[in-house]
Amino acid sequence: MVAEPYTADDPETRLALFDFAFENAPIGIALVDLEGRIIRGNAAFAKLLALPLHKVVGTHFKDFTHPDDIEADLILFQQVLEGRRDGYTIEKRYLRPFGDIVNVLIHIAAMRDRQGKVVRFISQIEDITRNKDHERQLAERAAQLELALEAVRGGFWQMDILTGKFETSDRLAQFIGGPTAARLDLERYVNRVNVNDGAQADLTPLIAGKLDQNVAEYRLDTVHGERWMRCDRRLLRDSGGRPVKIVGMAIDFTEERRRIEILEETARSDALTGLLNRRGLSIEYATLQSADGFAILALDQ
Repeated sequence: MVAEPYTADDPETRLALFDFAFENAPIGIALVDLEGRIIRGNAAFAKLLALPLHKVVGTHFKDFTHPDDIEADLILFQQVLEGRRDGYTIEKRYLRPFGDIVNVLIHIAAMRDRQGKVVRFISQIEDITRNKDHERQLAERAAQLELALEAVRGGFWQMDILTGKFETSDRLAQFIGGPTAARLDLERYVNRVNVNDGAQADLTPLIAGKLDQNVAEYRLDTVHGERWMRCDRRLLRDSGGRPVKIVGMAIDFTEERRRIEILEETARSDALTGLLNRRGLSIEYATLQSADGFAILALDQ
């Protein structure tokens, strides 16, 4: 007589499948009793704690949890025991034997008997240390950028090419419209650009993907009056090389431009008489529009 094959409904098969998944899971898994002690853990869990597996079993989760994270975990744990919830998810820190900190994301679920009574907990533990480190680095860079922006007049804007949505940062909006100003869309921003500078502010070459970066200088109407803005615009592409977003940083350089204009004007005239010098005459001569000839008499004493 041929024996019936095992099926997924067979208790032994289910247990074998559970054991295999438990032991070979790429993330930490632990069974926890009603007091919070580890009944069983897998190799990935032991690796997270940097402990041999036999030293993990029997340990209370408080023993390797950062002191500042214990209370929140215990409150949620107790709520499950009281039947107020079936499980919970929490971020916390594990302390390794030599003081190293591991950031983890834990998913806890209650395991119940046939009468619905909680008999133990199963925990899935993910190592999110790299993610947290990345978040900290981003936060540090954001703080550094915020400090840098406080030293300049202007701010950011961005445009989603696929949707056409354009939006300024709060700082740029407030520089343009004052402390209570809301962020500007493309129409409201362009309306602030001097009509003679429209070509310089045009985004078409970037939208079309003909340029990846350019710098534009144009005049912008602000609560401080008309200001010269230098805008560094950069195109972002997707993995297929298609344009998806443009980001810009607009900085007020009015004073710098005025200093340059004064220097240029000074270079075109004689310091003693104020009359045009040779350079000034060459520039002015090139701008003359007439079909008649001109004569220039130069006297040098």
